[in-house]
Amino acid sequence: MTLLRPLHGFWYNCFMNTALTSNLRTLVDDFLQYLIVEKSLSPLTIREYKHYLTRFICWMEDNSIPLSSTSINLELIRQFRIYLAYLLNKNGKPLSKNTQTYHVIALRSFLRYLTVKRDISTLNPDKIDLPKSNPRMINFLKQEQVTMLLNSPQISDIKGLRDKAILETFFSTGLRVSELVKLNRDQINTKTKEFGVRGKGNKIRVVFLSDTACEWITRYLTMRKDNFKPLFVRYGGRKTTDKSGESMRFSVRGIQKMVKKYSKKAGLPIDAHPHTLRHSFATDLLIAGADIRSVQEMLGHESIRTTQVYTHVTNKHLKEVYRKYHDRT
Repeated sequence: MTLLRPLHGFWYNCFMNTALTSNLRTLVDDFLQYLIVEKSLSPLTIREYKHYLTRFICWMEDNSIPLSSTSINLELIRQFRIYLAYLLNKNGKPLSKNTQTYHVIALRSFLRYLTVKRDISTLNPDKIDLPKSNPRMINFLKQEQVTMLLNSPQISDIKGLRDKAILETFFSTGLRVSELVKLNRDQINTKTKEFGVRGKGNKIRVVFLSDTACEWITRYLTMRKDNFKPLFVRYGGRKTTDKSGESMRFSVRGIQKMVKKYSKKAGLPIDAHPHTLRHSFATDLLIAGADIRSVQEMLGHESIRTTQVYTHVTNKHLKEVYRKYHDRT
């Protein structure tokens, strides 16, 4: 098989042809339905899987390869990975190594669905090796930096109180920003200082509130004059006549901009975002001696391997402690 360079314009034709005219296209569609119904993956994850697998099918069509499960072999996968290595994104730059890896992960998942769930003859997914990746860099704040960030909001008005309560809740719970924006007033129990949250993969876990976070949430809600359902609401833009106040819910983008604003105000050395506080929550627990399995549960990670990325950070911290207190060179 000869390597074909990416052809300009063929992408449009592939995506515009939405009719399921081939067996492989039908199987991909079945696979995506399986991810929705059986695996309860998020719409964003489904969209990414669809994008990667559609790109693979379009590449097969462009190379006149029969769209059949039996057409998929190691040589085909090798040629597709070479194609990805030369492919340019919409900005004219090569795809990142991570993006290329995501394509392979999607293919392996699809092939595993075909072989395990459907007993369809195709390439054994275990024969496809994933490229080695460098450890992901984790940006987190030291304790004094966290304190600076949490103390940045001016709490003299309702907006400042809201922002203070949000920052405290982030650091207390380690919530994802997508999880925090979905919180409603009636699910927060400031007496037990814990509540359930539905995270990735529809997985439910319990998170805990510190005394400080409880205090600021209570102060914020006490000052509010509305009966809106969302725990955190916006104070700019168009008002609503909806009694539930759903349209007033503070958005992911709004929270991201808010955290960035206070990061600059606090003079932090990094451009902090909501996930920075999640990283800081995890590293703070590990540095204090928490076991990684417990941290995994509190973060809502399905795999312990996802949580292990923080061990690189804590190992570095231990090295700094050693040099400060024991290194005699």
